[in-house]
Amino acid sequence: MKNIKRLEEILIFEDEHFVFINKPAGFSSLDDRQEANHSIIKLAKRHDENLRLCHRLDKETSGILLLAKSDEAYREMAIKFEKREVEKRYHAVVNAIVNVKDQEILLPLSQTRKGTAVVDRKDGKPSQTIVNTLKNFRHFTLLECKPVTGRLHQIRVHLASQNLPIVADTLYQGKMPYLSDIKIKFNESKWQNEEPMMKRVALHSYNLKFNAFDKDYDVVAEYPKDFAVLIKLLEKYDS
Repeated sequence: MKNIKRLEEILIFEDEHFVFINKPAGFSSLDDRQEANHSIIKLAKRHDENLRLCHRLDKETSGILLLAKSDEAYREMAIKFEKREVEKRYHAVVNAIVNVKDQEILLPLSQTRKGTAVVDRKDGKPSQTIVNTLKNFRHFTLLECKPVTGRLHQIRVHLASQNLPIVADTLYQGKMPYLSDIKIKFNESKWQNEEPMMKRVALHSYNLKFNAFDKDYDVVAEYPKDFAVLIKLLEKYDS
């Protein structure tokens, strides 16, 4: 996990209303009993005690997070998220080949006692994700996912339900990606203790877009190193 001590290290954009950050994988959005010193909210409060998280990301997911600098800004965004007036775009690498454009996944989801999510056609909450192909490789696909609703593990479960499990998401049928599986002349002796190309769920919150206080916000979080390296390896050895 990346060692972040100050919010400025991951800050993307800031104005009088909001702070946008690029959350590293491994950091909980809220306080985590197991990682008491590695929550985004703790970093945020050190930066400005008035900051409040407007939404959350899974601990393993990297990418853009929005924080409000005032009660007024927080209320404004709470309404916008509830009315689904915030466009969220995620990028995911999946263990499959697929070509889709604005494919809707409409499957109700519920949460289990173990803290995972499942498709539940009887008692689940309505859930919608829109999926687009960004790039195909020989064994993988880079997808853009737009969650219209915001359920627990929504993108991960929705993709897995379509036989499109996210790389390294072993909780939802994803497989660990190894270079030896895609590189034609792979030197086994050189890689006796081979590490996977990606060690955490290959899901990144890439973009947030909305209008607030008569201003259009359209902010992008660049890929973190592990996600960027995975893409480069696939471009080199799996195209």
